[in-house]
Amino acid sequence: MDGGLILLVFLALLFAWGLNRVRRALRLGPVGYLGVVIVFVIVMLLLWGQTRV
Repeated sequence: MDGGLILLVFLALLFAWGLNRVRRALRLGPVGYLGVVIVFVIVMLLLWGQTRV
């Protein structure tokens, strides 16, 4: 497996854990939570695509 991909998976898990704590503090609804997750996934895929060039 690619080392960068492993790092992205680790960052995604860390982000999900942190987002869960922030979601409780800010009382985000499911739509806001889903929006943040989708933006995160798109940004991570773009970053991963840039490093593969």
